[in-house]
Amino acid sequence: MVKRNVMVVFGGKSGEHEVSLMSSASILRAINKEKYNVITVGITKDGLWKYHDGTIDEIESGEWEGMPNLLAEKTEKNATIIPKDTGEGFLAIGRDRMEKIDVVFPVLHGPMGEDGTIQGLLEMMNIPYVGAGVLASSVAMDKAVAKKLFQAEGLPQAEFIVLYRKKYFDDKEQYIALIEARFGYPVFVKPANLGSSVGISKAKNRQQLHEAIALAAKYDRKIVIEEFIDGREIECSVLGNDDPIASLPAEIIPSHEFYDYQDKYFDGTSQYVIPPEMPKEVIKEIREMAVTAYRLIDCTGLARIDFFVEKSTNRILLNEINTMPGFTKISMYPKMWEVTGIPYETLIDKLIELAIERFEEKNND
Repeated sequence: MVKRNVMVVFGGKSGEHEVSLMSSASILRAINKEKYNVITVGITKDGLWKYHDGTIDEIESGEWEGMPNLLAEKTEKNATIIPKDTGEGFLAIGRDRMEKIDVVFPVLHGPMGEDGTIQGLLEMMNIPYVGAGVLASSVAMDKAVAKKLFQAEGLPQAEFIVLYRKKYFDDKEQYIALIEARFGYPVFVKPANLGSSVGISKAKNRQQLHEAIALAAKYDRKIVIEEFIDGREIECSVLGNDDPIASLPAEIIPSHEFYDYQDKYFDGTSQYVIPPEMPKEVIKEIREMAVTAYRLIDCTGLARIDFFVEKSTNRILLNEINTMPGFTKISMYPKMWEVTGIPYETLIDKLIELAIERFEEKNND
């Protein structure tokens, strides 16, 4: 069997840098070494690209960032990424080693990685890559744009407004009064362009609202304010290109007041149920709506679709789409597929196959 060379890109400049290290380390431990040669390239928080020929533990711990940068420093093992116009690239290491790049797996979460930026770079290099394309990545990352698109399509979601940082700080009281008149309390406050619940707060009064907006504004110029929904937090994994399929959904039972960054990745005290205890027709509708939302933004490869199910009515509300969700073995995206019938290692294979399929279809047009 001829092995494919898979370049796994990890790290990145976003606030989800550490999540990326955990996701990529998990993928690197599980990927089938009999089918793939793996090339690892990290992006530091400062945006430097570094070829890494060390251990997976060095990636997970962050030690790789302090090691020599073979993509920038002139040494005997100096490395260079060379794109070709034939749908492939090469990683040249030193004078006598040339590794063909068959596909890139960009395990990057958040801005400058999950938002269409690296996807655009790889499109320009004409190299196949795992996950959504430029449009789907950028739309899904910008919650303000995505919500307006869902609204135009008539997909049910929580009521929301979008603030712009500069305008808000120019006239705070006007906007606070608008939010209070529209929603009352509590409300959720989110940076428009971030994931993994970074920068998200639940505000129960005016003081907390000021603090929540100030926090979100540290991460983005656009801030989304959402009405509070007394609902169950439901997630659903979607996989595929032109004919996507949805997994059994999961219900998240957070140990904190809501499923925040600390709860997702560090405390490990939240619980989940796959599938949730709810009527079969509700589960069916969640899976169908997940595929509808996925297709709406022209997503390919993978995405996790998040919902609220209102406790009093079982009304399903679309929350957001994540085109490169957390991918550790305990992350919800692979967990839902595991229960549905696709093991973690097989899921990695399928994502690589989907990347190649999408690339070949595009280049046969």
